[in-house]
Amino acid sequence: MIPKTMVSNEVYLLPLNDDGSPQVAGEYIYLAPKTNDPVTIRFAIEGTSSICRHGSLWVNIPEQGQEFRRDKFREFKLVPDFNRTLEISIPIYEAGAYAFYTTYAELPDLANNLKPQTNGNAKVQTKQTPTYYIDVAPRLSLDGQPLPLPALSVFSIISKFMGKYPNDWEKHLRGISDRGYNMVHFTPLQVRGDSNSPYSLYDQLGWDPVCFPGGEKDVKKLVDSLEKNHSLLSLTDIVLNHTAHNSEWLLEHPEAGYNLTTAPWLESAYLLDTKLLELGFKLGDLGLPTELKSVDDLVLIMGAIKKEVIAEIRLWEYYVLDVERDADAAVESWVVGRTNFPDGSIGSHGLDGLRSTSLEEQAQWITKHGLQNMDRLGERFRRRADPSVAAALLSVLFGKYEGNKGSAADQAAARNALVKILDVVNVPFYEEYDAEVADTLQQVFNRIKYVRLDDNGPKLGPINQANPLIETYFTRLPLNEKTKKHRKEDLVLVNNGWVWGGNALVDNAGPESRVYLRREVIVWGDCTKLRYGAGPQDSPWLWEHMTKYARMLAKYFAGFRIDNCHSTPLHVAEHILDEARRVRPNLYVVAELFTGSEEMDYVFVKRLGISSLIREAMQAWSTGELSRLVHRHGGRPIGSFEVDEISSADVRSGSKTNGTNGTNGANGHFTREIIRRIKPVPVQALFMDCTHDNEVPAQKRDARDTLPNAALVSMCASATGSVMGYDEIYPRLIELVHETRLYTSESSKFPVKVGEGKGGIAGVKKLLNQIHTLMGMDGYDETHIHHEDQYVTVHRVHPVSRKGYFLIAHTAFPGYGNGNGAFNPVHLTGTKAKHLGSWMLEVDASKEAVEEVLSDKKLLRGLPSRLIGLPGVRMEVKGQDTIITVREKFPPGSIALFETWIPAAEHSSGLDTFVTSGAKAAMAELDLVDLNFLLYKCEPEERDASEGRDGVYDIPGHGKLVYAGLQGWWSIMKDIIRDNNLAHPLCQNLRDGQWALDYTLGRLERAAKKENYKRLGKPAAWLKERFDAIRGIPSFLLPRYFALVLRTAYMAAFERGISLMNNNVQKGQWFLQSLSMVSVQQTGLVKSASLYPDRLVPSLAAGLPHFAVEWARCWGRDVFISLRGLYLGTGRFDEAKEHIRAFASVLKHGMIPNLLGSGNTPRYNARDSVWFFLQCIQDYTRIVPDGLSLLDEKVKRRFLPYDDAYFDTADPRAYSKESTIREIIQEVFQRHAEGMKFREANAGPNLDMQMSDNGFNQEIKVDWSNGFVFGGNQDNCGTWMDKMGESERARSKGVPGTPRDGAAVEITGLLYSGLKWFASLHEQGKHDQSGVRKADGSTITFKDWAALIKKNFERCYFVPISSEDDKDYDVNPAIINRRGIYKDLYKSGKEYEDYQLRPNFPIAMTAAPDLFVPEHAMHALWIADSALRGPTGMATLDPSDLNYRPYYRNSEDSDDFATSKGRNYHQGPEWLWPTGFFLRALLKFDLMRRGKEDAEGRTEAFQQVTRRLIGCKEMIERSPWAGLTELTQKGGEECADSSPTQAWSAGCLIDLYMDAAEEQAILEAKSLPLR
Repeated sequence: MIPKTMVSNEVYLLPLNDDGSPQVAGEYIYLAPKTNDPVTIRFAIEGTSSICRHGSLWVNIPEQGQEFRRDKFREFKLVPDFNRTLEISIPIYEAGAYAFYTTYAELPDLANNLKPQTNGNAKVQTKQTPTYYIDVAPRLSLDGQPLPLPALSVFSIISKFMGKYPNDWEKHLRGISDRGYNMVHFTPLQVRGDSNSPYSLYDQLGWDPVCFPGGEKDVKKLVDSLEKNHSLLSLTDIVLNHTAHNSEWLLEHPEAGYNLTTAPWLESAYLLDTKLLELGFKLGDLGLPTELKSVDDLVLIMGAIKKEVIAEIRLWEYYVLDVERDADAAVESWVVGRTNFPDGSIGSHGLDGLRSTSLEEQAQWITKHGLQNMDRLGERFRRRADPSVAAALLSVLFGKYEGNKGSAADQAAARNALVKILDVVNVPFYEEYDAEVADTLQQVFNRIKYVRLDDNGPKLGPINQANPLIETYFTRLPLNEKTKKHRKEDLVLVNNGWVWGGNALVDNAGPESRVYLRREVIVWGDCTKLRYGAGPQDSPWLWEHMTKYARMLAKYFAGFRIDNCHSTPLHVAEHILDEARRVRPNLYVVAELFTGSEEMDYVFVKRLGISSLIREAMQAWSTGELSRLVHRHGGRPIGSFEVDEISSADVRSGSKTNGTNGTNGANGHFTREIIRRIKPVPVQALFMDCTHDNEVPAQKRDARDTLPNAALVSMCASATGSVMGYDEIYPRLIELVHETRLYTSESSKFPVKVGEGKGGIAGVKKLLNQIHTLMGMDGYDETHIHHEDQYVTVHRVHPVSRKGYFLIAHTAFPGYGNGNGAFNPVHLTGTKAKHLGSWMLEVDASKEAVEEVLSDKKLLRGLPSRLIGLPGVRMEVKGQDTIITVREKFPPGSIALFETWIPAAEHSSGLDTFVTSGAKAAMAELDLVDLNFLLYKCEPEERDASEGRDGVYDIPGHGKLVYAGLQGWWSIMKDIIRDNNLAHPLCQNLRDGQWALDYTLGRLERAAKKENYKRLGKPAAWLKERFDAIRGIPSFLLPRYFALVLRTAYMAAFERGISLMNNNVQKGQWFLQSLSMVSVQQTGLVKSASLYPDRLVPSLAAGLPHFAVEWARCWGRDVFISLRGLYLGTGRFDEAKEHIRAFASVLKHGMIPNLLGSGNTPRYNARDSVWFFLQCIQDYTRIVPDGLSLLDEKVKRRFLPYDDAYFDTADPRAYSKESTIREIIQEVFQRHAEGMKFREANAGPNLDMQMSDNGFNQEIKVDWSNGFVFGGNQDNCGTWMDKMGESERARSKGVPGTPRDGAAVEITGLLYSGLKWFASLHEQGKHDQSGVRKADGSTITFKDWAALIKKNFERCYFVPISSEDDKDYDVNPAIINRRGIYKDLYKSGKEYEDYQLRPNFPIAMTAAPDLFVPEHAMHALWIADSALRGPTGMATLDPSDLNYRPYYRNSEDSDDFATSKGRNYHQGPEWLWPTGFFLRALLKFDLMRRGKEDAEGRTEAFQQVTRRLIGCKEMIERSPWAGLTELTQKGGEECADSSPTQAWSAGCLIDLYMDAAEEQAILEAKSLPLR
C-alpha cells in the first residue's frame, strides 16, 4: 500500500470589520508564501455585520487558470447569519496586487414605524466600501531552489560602462557572481538619446546596438548566461515617465507628450520660458553681465527679467477677466433679455436684497455665481464673466431693458456700473498673479544662483547657447517633413523633472498644477514628459507602445526597477505591471519612491504590488543614524514571539475544529491547514550600501567606511544590494550622463578568495553575501542591533534553531582617527561563538591618489586599498556565555564576524514542537470547575482557597495580574505578542529570573494534591515537562518560550472549556464563546461561599473581584438574572439545577434571599429575586431535556414552609422538612396572594449599618383590582436598583437612591410569565393545583390572575403618545415628562418616580411580550434606544430627568445629596446587563412587526441588534478580565468603581444569542438547536 502524504495548505485569515475594512493595522496586507503552492485568503465576516445587508464581497483574484484582470471582480454573496461568522476562502495562485471591496445596502436608522413595503422589484441602493489591496510576494527561484526576497543580494551596473559584449560583460558578470551576488540590476539597455543618459531612452523597443549588436538575440543570450553560467537573476529599469527629447517617434506622435494642444494650460509657462531664454541671449546687448561673479550681478539680471520679460509678456492676462469684453457681452445680453439667475443665487431677501448690496457684495455675487473657465489656466483672458448672469445682475440694478428713448444712456450707465463691479472681481485675481509672479521670480533667482554662483553648484560659467540663462522647460520639435502635418502648438513639449516636496498623486504638468509656470521644477532637459491621460483612449499610440515595451522587458528579466515611481501615474503603473505579470507572473518589482510620506508610500506599494522599496545606507550622516537604518531593515528583535500558526480557539469562528486539523483528502493525500494571522509589516526594502545616486564613502564619510557599511547592510533581513564601484572603492560618484570611461575591477580579472586582498573589499563581500543569502533562504529573521559610539553590532539569528551570525563593525566617519574607539566587551548570554575572521580596510585616499585614479582617461578605477586580517578580538568563555573584546588594533573601517549557536537550543526545532504539543491531551479530562482554577481565580478567591497565603502574581513595574490562572497571564501576553513588545515589564521579569514559571507550576501542583482538583495533575505534569525543557535556555529567550508554553496551555484550556458546552457555543462566533467562558470564570469552588452550609459545591459569583468571596459572592437576584445565559445557554444544566435547588431550599416569606450567605445567614430584602428565580425554573423546564422532572425533585428546607420564623442552622428545625420544587413555587404564589408583612430577621446596624429602622420593615401584597404585586416603602430598595444612601455629610444616610416601591414593571412582567406558565401546566395536567387563596379566603386561578394582569397592564403602565388618549390610561398629565414610554413603577411612594424612563420595562417585554401592544412596545424601545442606550450599557435614568447623575464614584464624600457616597449608582450610570434584555426585546418586537415572508426586514432586525453589540465586543476583547464590566459612566466612559467582569453582563447577552437561535429556528421551521 502506498503511504499517503501530508499536504499543508497555507491559509491567511483576514477578518473584516463592520465597515468592510480589514482588521490589519495600517491596512497593508502582504503575503509572502513559504512554498510554491497556492495560498488561501480566508475572509471572516460576522454574520450580521453591516456589510451583510444585501452584501457582497468582490475580489479580483482569478480562478485557477484564468487571467488576472484588475477590473474583473468575482462576487461572493454575504448571507446573513446572526450566530455564525461567514467565511469565504479564496485560493491565490500567482503573485501580484489583488483588490477587494464590499457592496452593501446601508443599514437604516432604527425606525419607529415601518414604511409600507415597496415593489419587490425595486432596485436596492447599495454603497461600496473603499478598495483594499492584498499584495502577494513573487516566488523567485535560482538554480532550482526557492530564493526568498530577503535572500537577494543585488548588484547594480550601468550598462554603457560594461565594455564590449560579450567578452567584457562576461568577465564582469563572472566577478559579480564570484562575489556572492545573486541578481544583477541593469540600468536601461535600450537605445539612448542625445544626452547618452541611461534613463533618456531614444527607442523603448530597441536594444543598445553598441552592447547588443545582435539585438534581442544577444539579450536572450545574456540572460541565459546569467542564470546558467553565473547563477544570477536579472533586474532592469523600466522608464515610464519620459522619453528622450530627440526620440524619433515624437515627430509622428507629439500628442504622446504635453504640448500646447493637449495641455493648453501650459501656454503661459511656455511663453515665460521662451522669453527668459531670449533674454539670456541678449544680455550683452542690454549692457548686463554675461558671466555672474556675484549676487549683485544676479540682481541686475533679475531687474531685467521683471522689465524685459514679466512686464513685456503681460502675464497677468492669463489670470484676470477682460473687463471691457465681458462688460460689452453682459450689456448685450441685458438688452436682448438673456438673463440667468443660477440656482441658489437669490438669497432669503430676494431681488430687493441683492439690489441694496454694496459694490463689493455685488462683485462677490458675480464671483460666486457668474464666472466661467475657472478650472485651469489657458489662453489669455480665459476667465470670463457669464454674460447672462452678469446681465441678470444688471436687470436687478437697472430693471428690465426697455429700449425706449434714452436707451443709449441706459446702456452706458449699465456698462459703467458693470465695469466697476468687474474691476472689483479682478482684484483677487491680480493678487493671485502678484503672489505667483513673486514665487516665480524667487525660483528663477534661486536656480540661477545655484548653477552659477553657489559653491555646491556646478558653476556653469558664461551665459551662452551651450549654457543658457535658464534650463528650458520645453522641447521644441523641428519643423520638417514629418512634423509639418502638425499644428505649431503640437511641436512644443514639456520636459520632465521633479519638484521638492511635490504631491506624488498630482500630475505636475496637469491642469491642477502650476509648477512649470512658477519655475519649481528641477528639469531634465533631455527628457520629454509623457502624457498618458486618464486611459488608453486619451493617448492610444503611447499606451500600446509602452505596453509592448513592458512585455518585452518581462520576457527576459526577473524583475523591474520602476524609475521615478513616485512620478508615474498610478493607473499607468498598474496597467504596465499587470501586462508585465501576464508575461512573468513572479515579477520582482522594486521602486525608488520619494513621495514625502510613509502613508503615500503605502498607497503606491499596495496598488502596484511593489516587492521592495529601495533604501540607501549612504543616506546616514552618522553612526547613530546608520544604526537606525540597519535596525529598521534588520528584522524582528531576537526572542520575538511566534504568532503565525493559530488554532480554532484563536479564530473562534466555529467553522474549523482545529486550525491545523488534518482532513483526509480524496486524492490520496492528507491535507492540513496551517492558519496564519496577517501581521502588520513594514514595506519590504531593497537596502543598498550604495546606489548610482549616492556619493561614495570616500566622498561622504571616510573611504574606510566602505567595509563596515557594507557589512552592516549585509546583516539585514531584507533584500540588499550594491553598485559597481563600491566594492572597488571608486573615489567619486559616477556621473551617469557625461562619463565615458569603462568599469574595471579586480574581481573581473582574478577569482575572488575570501579574506585578505588588494583592490577593494571583494574578499570579505563574498563571505558577507554568502552569509546574507544563507540567512535569507533559511529564515534568519531575528536581529539585535546595538549602537555604541563609533560601533554598531548586529546579531542575526534563526528563530527556531537559534543559530546565528554576529558582526562587530567599527564605522569610519570623519574625525574618528585610528584608535579602537574604546569599545566595551560584548557579553553573549548562553551563546557559543566561532570567530570567522576580523579585517580592517586600508585606503590611500590622499589627494595625490585620488588625482592619479581620476586621471585615467579610459577606466573607472578604485583607490589603492587592501583588506588586512586582524587578530582583532579576544574571546573568553564563561560557562555557557561568551565574552568578546576587541583588541587595541581595531581601527575605524574594521569588522569582526562570528558564527554563533546556543547549546541549550541545539534541538530547538524539536523544542518548539515539544513545548507546543500535547496540551490538548493534558487537558482532556478536566471539567469546568477544574478549568475555573486553571484559567481564572482572582486575588480574593486565591486567598480564600489558601487561607490567605497565596495571591495573584505581582509583576515588578507593572502590578498584579487580575487572575492567578492562565487567563491572568494571557490577558497581558496576547498584547505583548501582538506588539512584539519585548520591553514589557513581564518580559524583563522573565529575563531576570524564573519566578513566573515557579509560580504557575507550583500553584497547579499544590492544587492537584487536593481531592477537588486532582484532575489538574496532568496539566501540572505537562507544564512541568515544558518548563523543565526551557529552563536551560538563555534568559533573553525565556519570554518567547514562556509565551509559547503559556499560549499553548491557554488555548488548549479554552478549547477544552468550549468543548464541554453545547453545540451552539461550539459552533458560535468568537463573541458568544468569550461570553460563555465567563460562566467558567464566575463559577468555582470557594470555601467561604458555598451554596450550602455543610458541603462545598461550586457557586456562581455576581462579579469579580468585588463579589468573589464570603457573603458578597452569591446573590439570589444576580444568580437568576445570569443563570439562563451562563448555564442554560451553554449547556451547563447540572450547575443550573444545583443553584435552583440551593435557593429553593432557603425559600422564606415566599422569597429567595438576596444574599445567600451559604444558607447560614440569608437575607430577605429583595422583592424581585424570586420572580427571576421562577423565570429560570420555567426556562429550565423548556430548554433542558426532561426538564419538567425538576419540579418533582425534593429539597430540604432551611426554614419551615409557610412559616416566617427565623433560626440558625444549628436549630433542629433547620433542614427538618422537605418540599418539591413545584410545592415551593406554589408557596411563592400563595404567600404573595395572601400578602406578607414582616421585619427582617436580625434587623439593625449589624445587618445593615446604612439602613434606617423603617427600611427593615417589609410589606408585600397584591392589589386585586389589577393583579399586580406591590411592595416596599420609601426607606428600602427591594429591586436591583438597591443603592442605599450612606453619606452623613450629605445627610443621605438611610435614604435610598431608588426605592422603587409600588409595583415595579419588571416584577409585574415576570409575575405574569410565571402565572401563565403554571396555568398552562395545570391545563396540561402537569400541576394539580389550579390557583391560590387570597387573604380574604377566596380563591383565584392562575389563569384568572394572569388575565387580570393582562387586562390592566397597558392601562396602568403605558404613557400614551398623544394626550388625547390620556382618558383611556391611568396617567396624571401634570407629572408626565416623556410620552410613548412604559412607566417604571405603578403607584410608588413618589408619583413622579412612576413616570421615570428606566431600562426595566424590556425585562417585562422579554418575559411577557403578550402583555404589550406591539406598536406601543416598539415605540417605547425606539425611545429607549436613543435616550438610554450607550455604547455598551443602558443609562439607568432618562438624561432629561432632573435626577439624572451619570457619574458614579463610590468614594466621593461630598455635600451633594444626589451623588455623595455613590448614591446615584442607578441614577444615570450605564449598566450592561439591561442591554441584553433591551436587545432581546428589540429583536422580538422588531421581528414581530415584520412578516415571515419579509426576509430582508427580518435580516435588518438582526443587524440592528448586531450594530448595538459593537461596544460590548470591543470591551470583552480588550478587557484583561476577559469579561464585561458591571457598569460604565456616561457614554461608555470607564468607571473605576465598577466590578470589571460581572456575571449578568455576559449572561444576558448569551440570552440574546439564545433568542436569536430560536427565532432563526422558527423561521427555518427547525427545532431549537439548544440540546
